Amino acid sequence: MAEVKQAQTVEDKLRALYSLQIVHSKIDKIKIVRGELPLEVQDLEDEIEGLTTRASKLEADISGFDHSISDKKNAIVDAKALIKKYESQQEKVRNNREFEAISKEIEFQNLEIQIAEKKINEFKFQSEEKGKMLTTVTGKIADRTADLDAKKAELGEIISETEREENILSSIADKLEKNIEDRLLKAYSRIRNATKNGLSVVPIDREASAGSFIKIPPQKQLDVAARKKIIVDEHSGRVLVDKDLAAEETERIEKLVTDELKKG
Repeated sequence: MAEVKQAQTVEDKLRALYSLQIVHSKIDKIKIVRGELPLEVQDLEDEIEGLTTRASKLEADISGFDHSISDKKNAIVDAKALIKKYESQQEKVRNNREFEAISKEIEFQNLEIQIAEKKINEFKFQSEEKGKMLTTVTGKIADRTADLDAKKAELGEIISETEREENILSSIADKLEKNIEDRLLKAYSRIRNATKNGLSVVPIDREASAGSFIKIPPQKQLDVAARKKIIVDEHSGRVLVDKDLAAEETERIEKLVTDELKKG
């Protein structure tokens, strides 16, 4: 069985809608206090993750160069051992042809040593360049981490100061929404999402809509004050309520929030 909404009269509906607007506006203000901090924290976390990935790749590259240098050094050791072996064989050759063949092997191994040494120098240079890059990236990670810690601390402080109030406001909003018929609640949400300041329901102040600041015709002002039907500002599309109703609901919600905060 569908839940029966408590708000029945037009005035009840207007009060519920405006009360919900008050609560949502209070939540909006809390979020404004937080400002861009949540986004800044997320951006820093993403940047640090990217830098950490880059640092890991640089470390892998440096490790690869170190491994290649080690391989080339081993190759030089092997080549020198072969040269020593060939030189020993040269002393025992029986003819010039054998001597020349061994000489070519020795020459080849010396060439291998030269190539290996050249590669070692290239690998060392590339490793050093990668090392410089790693130092820069590591420094950036440290800087961004310090920034992140500071932003998180600042955000945590703001959240700790406002979290309980926001939870209370969210709870009140949930209760208010249950007393508003679905059609009105959907219209309210649609208008709220379409406006920069999130205002769906506004009072008439100084004969003008608080939403558009355009003067409301006298007859429409009387109709709004009568609270017999839901009237929309034709300029802003917002629901209009009279100033007295707005003041009464503002006072009521303020007292409700204050009382809830005192309970803690």
